[in-house]
Amino acid sequence: MDATELAVEFEEGGIVPIEESEYLADIARRVQSSWPSGIESEVVYPLGEVPVSTYLRRRAVESPDAIAVSFYGYDMTFGQLDEQSDRFAWHLRAGGVRPGDRVAVMLPNCPQFFVAFYGVLKASAVLVPVNPMFKEIELAYELADSGAVVLVFWDALAAVVEAIRAESKVRSYLSVSIGEYLPAEHVYRVPAGLDAPPAHPSFATPFLDALAGAGYVGLPEPDIDALAALNYTGGTTGMPKGCEHSQRHMLYTAASAIQTQHLQDGVSLVYIPIFWIAGEDAGLLIPVVAGTRVVLLARWDPEAVLAAIELYGVTALTGTVDNYVELMDLGNPEGKNLATLRYAMAMSFVKRLNPEIRRRWREFASADCLLREAAYGMTETHTIDTFTLGFQDGDADLLSEPPVFCGLPMPGTRFKIVDFETGELCQVGVEGEICVSSPSVTTGYWGNPEATRAALREGWLHSGDAGLIDQQGFLHYMGRRKEMIKVNGMSVFPGELEVLLSAYPGLESVAVVGIPDPDRGETPVAFVKPAPGASVDASEIEQWCRSRFAGYKVPAVRVVTDLPMTTTGKVRKEALRERLISGQADS
Repeated sequence: MDATELAVEFEEGGIVPIEESEYLADIARRVQSSWPSGIESEVVYPLGEVPVSTYLRRRAVESPDAIAVSFYGYDMTFGQLDEQSDRFAWHLRAGGVRPGDRVAVMLPNCPQFFVAFYGVLKASAVLVPVNPMFKEIELAYELADSGAVVLVFWDALAAVVEAIRAESKVRSYLSVSIGEYLPAEHVYRVPAGLDAPPAHPSFATPFLDALAGAGYVGLPEPDIDALAALNYTGGTTGMPKGCEHSQRHMLYTAASAIQTQHLQDGVSLVYIPIFWIAGEDAGLLIPVVAGTRVVLLARWDPEAVLAAIELYGVTALTGTVDNYVELMDLGNPEGKNLATLRYAMAMSFVKRLNPEIRRRWREFASADCLLREAAYGMTETHTIDTFTLGFQDGDADLLSEPPVFCGLPMPGTRFKIVDFETGELCQVGVEGEICVSSPSVTTGYWGNPEATRAALREGWLHSGDAGLIDQQGFLHYMGRRKEMIKVNGMSVFPGELEVLLSAYPGLESVAVVGIPDPDRGETPVAFVKPAPGASVDASEIEQWCRSRFAGYKVPAVRVVTDLPMTTTGKVRKEALRERLISGQADS
């Protein structure tokens, strides 16, 4: 059967009884026909398929004085990062940490995170990034679930750590004073508390003391396929699960991102949290694999971002759509030079990227700096599974139907769409469950074989996300299956409505949920937050929707003053449903 015959068969039905190999070959042909020029279709590993910790060693040998990390005026070279991470690995091994032992790191963005990250990998231990915004119950759960034997934490969090020590099985604590890596004179504003004097608690070893006192210990080359990290899912439903990742997963993610985002050279600016897996990719992995500098901020600060772009000649920037809008609303009062910027990646957590925001960005930054939507991804796949660069002409990516446009799979990654209930393949253009196969898919959920069996089947990760592959081979994301709303038997995807509603004038953010309806099964409800200074009317928005959407998609609208958020910047939709049930929705 050739591609034409297969395409015809796809167009005649929704679920196709066809051999998977033929299906995948057809999808691959569609992808290849849409592949942009200038991007290799096979993965290119800059220094070969070796652990990312080995990449650091080689970068340190090749360019020991090149800057790896810049932090408010403090510069750490590749040579210094390599030497200090060696010392941390020696400290761990001397303290009894063995290959496979888990080491938890509870730090905000700081150079010490880089030292701990690569030290853990060099020691063949397992990194467990922990959200520094966690309270006692969240920290206790993650330490217990991972079985961490060491905890590295910010000294400002000592009270939280002290509160869980009695129930924890952690053997060793190391406290980090972030101010010890800050210069006497900062090149731009440092967030409050970051430069506080050291406040190491008595139960913890100061991080710098651990490095200074570490004696040489032989460190064999880590196994690239051994467990290297437990990256916990967000836990918006149920308790978070630890996704098992290896250094091969990390390397593939970094290498494929470098070539599809043109990050082989230049300077990146990272302020998204590097304990997030997206921040781990952007801040900790991609710059080391590429051998480039990363300018690190502890948190979002629009004035510091403008200053850093000019000072360091930043070429690549990653942030939320909200960040870019805030930056443009602030303007550039000091006339900072932004001409070095080439790429700006936008993550849509609350606000959605649209043509108007992109147009404003081009005027604000420069005509050469492209603002584009981030890729499809999840913690289970190390979060960069597609790329969107090359599909922005005429805002094709933003105006595609259906939203959300996710682009093409990374080199080496494959997608298929299957029926949620039967698992049968869905034809091109038909919604179903997104399944992913790639070199970075998790090997499983830590200590949870049941969840592993449910998600990993015959070499494919079943994502739980609804989506489709269109005629050109592009992936489109429709939303989480458990968020999908059934109205009179027809599927309504919250993600699609959120994108469409974001075009309504005067809205800052939108979140859509479904509630039971005795007549229709379910009804979509849109919570809309007006932009500052804007006045919107729920009934007018509903009428606007009726003139643009299919009738079954039209939501009831509630105008709200705020949206409940998780610590990772996502809307807590269950809390919105609770508002509806309790009658506390604003309007």
